[in-house]
Amino acid sequence: MKQTTIHKTVRCKGIGLHSGKQVEIVLRPAAEDTGILFSLHTGSGSSFLTPNPDLVVATGLATTLGNGKDSVSTVEHLLATVRGMGIDNIHVEVRGNELPIMDGSAGPFVYLLRQAGTRKQSKARKVKAICKEIVFEQDGKYVKATPHDGFAVDYTIDFAHPQIGRQSLSLEITPDVFVDSLAKARTFGFLKEVEYLHANGLALGGSLDNAVVLDDYGVLNNDGLRFTDEFVRHKVLDFIGDMAVLNMPLYGRFEIFASGHALNNSFLKYVLSQSEDYLEERVLGNDRGKAAEKVYDSPVDAVPAPA
Repeated sequence: MKQTTIHKTVRCKGIGLHSGKQVEIVLRPAAEDTGILFSLHTGSGSSFLTPNPDLVVATGLATTLGNGKDSVSTVEHLLATVRGMGIDNIHVEVRGNELPIMDGSAGPFVYLLRQAGTRKQSKARKVKAICKEIVFEQDGKYVKATPHDGFAVDYTIDFAHPQIGRQSLSLEITPDVFVDSLAKARTFGFLKEVEYLHANGLALGGSLDNAVVLDDYGVLNNDGLRFTDEFVRHKVLDFIGDMAVLNMPLYGRFEIFASGHALNNSFLKYVLSQSEDYLEERVLGNDRGKAAEKVYDSPVDAVPAPA
């Protein structure tokens, strides 16, 4: 299985969730083994940033990456689309301090990447694969990871709201599944939270145009929901994006309960810090068969998430 990149450069503009101002991204092809590379263009110059879990500097409202000099917010939907559509290498230019929120889903990014097209490259795809079972938990919320030849998610949410309640979704993530079942699911929030954020100068770009908003009883959007279980579908979408801050695609089966950006990132940081125990690097097409035959009989590790 070969690495891929996009075929041609594409760009788009949109409103930033945090600032409410127009921002722009340009997506360019990238060489083999580049991974996902951000170049951040600000009034003071430019800097480069390659995502990794330690560069996640904020998880409120969205995932923010920072290198100590510059930062870029709301990256998870684009990252999820890149990984979900099986793109290994891409250069993302950002003009502004965040990516556009678009309609609150990954659908517009799917459209953009389809316009760009994809092409195979000469080198084999590399992945990081979970090789030992782990349960990472905090306050009843958890991420459980087990070895799996691919990327599979079994996600459960439980909100004390009549429109949401308890929802579960189990999927093997492939490009077709991502596009058909996840990409159009929008981010969601509650009216009281939105009013508080706006009153305090936060989430200035948030609106019914780019989020599902709920009051105490139901959905306020005139067009309703895109899926009856749109809420858990978007949580799966966010999880894919949060796992994409690893420097290469991640293989494993993930059972998640009530997690969010913060716990997802803490999980990934822990796994990476203990990579000798929990991760192995594979080159697909070379040693994939050998790795698939490996027997995983180590006892499960239950690891409390840091407070």
